[in-house]
Amino acid sequence: MPRLFRYSHQSYSTLRTNKQHSFAQQFALNIYPSDAIYTFIPKNACSTMRTTLAIANGCIRDSSDFNWIHQNNNTFTANLSELAKAKYTFVILRCPFARLLSVYLDKIVSRNNPAWGFVELFRRKIDIEDITFEFFVKSMSKERIKNADIHWMPQTNFLVYEDYDDYFALEDFATARDVLKDKIDLELVDARPLTKHGSDGYHKLAKRKPYKRSPLELLDYKSQGFMPSIKTMYNDELVACVKKAYKSDIALYKKKLGPENLFSL
Repeated sequence: MPRLFRYSHQSYSTLRTNKQHSFAQQFALNIYPSDAIYTFIPKNACSTMRTTLAIANGCIRDSSDFNWIHQNNNTFTANLSELAKAKYTFVILRCPFARLLSVYLDKIVSRNNPAWGFVELFRRKIDIEDITFEFFVKSMSKERIKNADIHWMPQTNFLVYEDYDDYFALEDFATARDVLKDKIDLELVDARPLTKHGSDGYHKLAKRKPYKRSPLELLDYKSQGFMPSIKTMYNDELVACVKKAYKSDIALYKKKLGPENLFSL
């Protein structure tokens, strides 16, 4: 059976003008030695995976050259023939609640470019210090906000195939490591110590309602070695917001990976 593309048949326009397919295709990356395709979703171990692919495809020697990946996001993008002929396909999904919190702590609190882009989405009528996690999550009810940046847009937007050979949970990365080594002899290279993403090594922030605190306040706590836990950053209202805004992501995660690693209060 041929591999069915997720968005191609949803429009009768020429494929090159099919915006949904074209968007997803640019995130479908070749692993040349195994004729495999990996769909790259930002905030889902993407630095680790892009470093791994760069080494596997012979472009860098080892993880010490990991900064190469930041200028080469599209270097391994697959063309239509490569997508159709792929011998193996896989994607890494993440709990939508955890992914949204991760992008907030990484991009908004740390004042990276997406934070200023978020301010622009409100025509500069808000200040960066107005972007509490509560405000950030509630804003995702607006489609133009939710789809404005690759770091927080729905994971389903990135899927070029209707179905993949394997779906892995970021929350169970050890399984992905073992399966990928067994099936396509791919050695995963952990880039987290290099990018300094993630919350490993931080103490839990013991403050009430941290979702109402400003990015600057959270950044100050972060500099002191404290980060809020996912449980303290959500209340019932925010959970309901994510369930509605990321309904398709949650449904896909449950269908392919089960509910065990999905956050719930």
